[in-house]
Amino acid sequence: MKTARVSETAAHGGLGAEIRSLVASNIRDYAMYIALVVIFVTFTIATQGLFVSSRNLINLVNQTGYVAVLAIGMTLILIIKHIDLSVGFVAGFLGAVGAILMMKGWNVWLVIPTVLLCGIVVGVYQGFLVTRIKVPAFVTTLAGMFIFRGLLSWVTAGTGTIIVRDRTFLQLSNGYIPDLPWGEGLSFHLLTLLLGLVMVAAVIFTQIKQRQDLKRYNFATTSPVIFVAKLVFFSLVIMAVTWIMATYRGLPWTAVIVAVVLVIYNFILTKTRFGRHIYAIGGNAEAAELSGIKVKQVTFLVFASMGLMSALAGILYTSRLASATPTAGLGFELDAIASSYIGGVSVGGGVGRVTNTIVGALVIMSLTNGMNLLGVDISFQYVVKGIIFVLAVAFDVTTRSKAKA
Repeated sequence: MKTARVSETAAHGGLGAEIRSLVASNIRDYAMYIALVVIFVTFTIATQGLFVSSRNLINLVNQTGYVAVLAIGMTLILIIKHIDLSVGFVAGFLGAVGAILMMKGWNVWLVIPTVLLCGIVVGVYQGFLVTRIKVPAFVTTLAGMFIFRGLLSWVTAGTGTIIVRDRTFLQLSNGYIPDLPWGEGLSFHLLTLLLGLVMVAAVIFTQIKQRQDLKRYNFATTSPVIFVAKLVFFSLVIMAVTWIMATYRGLPWTAVIVAVVLVIYNFILTKTRFGRHIYAIGGNAEAAELSGIKVKQVTFLVFASMGLMSALAGILYTSRLASATPTAGLGFELDAIASSYIGGVSVGGGVGRVTNTIVGALVIMSLTNGMNLLGVDISFQYVVKGIIFVLAVAFDVTTRSKAKA
């Protein structure tokens, strides 16, 4: 319906009217991109270009990895109008479990699936309490926060910090994909650049196919000028980021892992019956139940998924620090929740996209990265994050109220 209004406006008012209507009808999606651009411009000027240097942008990607993974899982939780406050210390504890197993001589390729399986078990346990015992998710996961914080303190009590020395494990959050054999001698990472071109081709192909599908079913579409301008803009952004990475050390493994998780979850939410059921439950759980959707089963699986993502985040964070510490996981849940809401997840449930959540995670971590470069005190960093979070939720509530009006 929004697209139809855009097209009608364009028909009567021309290109300018179409752009204004397009922005107005999609303001919730565009706001996060605008915020990200403002943050990048502000910190680039304030740091005299250091913020957008190749080394810092790669560092930003690696820093964002564990938060992005948590935020993707949290998006599903929030869409069905639940919450998980335990994810931070679940990630910290399971990361410590992985470090302990490697210290005892376990092979890294056995450790990783074991930790991921443990994450699923945690999610199953909490999902069972929520769906079968009917303990509210807030209470269940708050208890989980205390439990896994205690377990983390217990397993690290002996040494305080558990050092990880396995090179393969450390590469997950500190390494880069290898280049092609014929890329040697070039001043840039050839495989990274080629992957950027593939991404551009994929974006163009999917957007054109989506536009053709809309036309086939007589849905209104944006004008060709706006459509082409959008493709050019996103293609340039992809290639600019790719070039920055290619001229440094290439694409980090963190980015590859997050991209794989993003593609899988985006497919689940947009192309599967399970994804449609998630949105239906978030919109109206009672109506979903009456329509035949197994609300308890879907909710149970969503919590199991969150446990899996918590385990993966713990692996990435432990790999990033090359150690497990007693404070690992502190505040992770807040960054994940904030990333989801900034990314457009509605406080009323039923609305949200994991692709936008990634942008929300970048907003949160860009703020942290930029303020660290400027030497801003950690106390003020929390204040700024809190303000941004409140503004994001207030913006969501306001736009929802206007839409209903």
